[in-house]
Amino acid sequence: MTYIRVQLGALGLALLTGLAAPPAHAAEDPAAAPTVEERRLDKAAPQEILARSGFATVAPEFVRALGKARSYGQAERVVERQGARLWQRAVDRAQGRGPAGGDLSRDDDRPLYWARLGMTREVRQWEPQFGLTEAQRTRLLASLERTSRGQDTIRYPHSKGIKRILVTGFDPFTLDRDIRISNPSGATALALDGTVIETADGPARVETAVFPVRWQDFADGTVERTLRRHLPRVDLFTTVSQGRVGRFDVERTNGAWRGGFGDNENLSRTETIPVTDPASQPQWTSTTLPYKDIVAASTGRFPVYDNTSVTEIPAGGTTPVVRPEGPTPGSTARAGGGGDYLSNEIAYRATLLRDRLGLTDSLPGGHVHTPVLQFGTGNTDPASGTVTDPQFIQNRLDIIAQVRSILKVAADADVTD
Repeated sequence: MTYIRVQLGALGLALLTGLAAPPAHAAEDPAAAPTVEERRLDKAAPQEILARSGFATVAPEFVRALGKARSYGQAERVVERQGARLWQRAVDRAQGRGPAGGDLSRDDDRPLYWARLGMTREVRQWEPQFGLTEAQRTRLLASLERTSRGQDTIRYPHSKGIKRILVTGFDPFTLDRDIRISNPSGATALALDGTVIETADGPARVETAVFPVRWQDFADGTVERTLRRHLPRVDLFTTVSQGRVGRFDVERTNGAWRGGFGDNENLSRTETIPVTDPASQPQWTSTTLPYKDIVAASTGRFPVYDNTSVTEIPAGGTTPVVRPEGPTPGSTARAGGGGDYLSNEIAYRATLLRDRLGLTDSLPGGHVHTPVLQFGTGNTDPASGTVTDPQFIQNRLDIIAQVRSILKVAADADVTD
């Protein structure tokens, strides 16, 4: 996720039901109106991405399946199955299984994002004859979000001798700036889900999930719900997001502050990161990834940095100050190494959860920022450019490969250090 600081701002940066089904119609309740994210779906670039990946069929297929539901229970099962099917379809496409569905590069994360929005829009506007309360609709939407993001399909083999690695990515964001945007962290999650990395201590299974770029979902605990039962059982974890141009960063310190940059719903939050038990909430959390090993290793074409800088209000002070070497005692967070946006927040939440589970000294975990994914020369105008180009594809492939190499270094360091 693009690196964002208080002072600097952003640097990086349907359809009818089946014939046998009762007719559906848009709800008159204002709550059923499409969201800001969903309203972007009808623009030319998202439609092209869906058409060129074969994912344009996802929402119509979902509508037909949902239209056959005769009760809320049946609707729940449809949503769960269809959401999980979308995630698996995106993973399979990214990993070369099955038909590509079009000429869009298989490593592309955007078909998943736009197809999911097509599905959520249908649920939001669906009015079945059996009746649907807004609470039930909310639960359906939550189920769809969870299943289509891989959040409830994180499963590791029970075999002894296999290490467990957990990786998270993000949706595309800053879409009003350039609706063609792809997020290399989401592409990495699709490319690595269920794969095996050979480490110095044997094979390591990677499981992944993707998170939304929305402040409210984080306040509602989506990160903790997804990670809590897995952290005590994994050997390594890292949250991943898009960061600075031309470089990877291992973020040393995460801050407990939201800096207010607009999310994918164009909503802003400027406040202390809301967590359970705020009385015991620290201002800072730290990485336990083997950052020295990662920085020293040759992992790919992009340089990798140990980023120690933060922005704080010093103890007794009132003005934010940049601290290149990390926070000072008693200070108040205004930006972690990863800034003050949702990339910093997922890092903060994941490492705080690690610490509250008593795993600080035993579980390597933290945050890795990837380079900004850039289009090729001459394809920088969102209004006239194409949705992909050879350099754009190669940049994304190189970032994915380098994240994989970083994971191997981190897993090996856990053995050799």
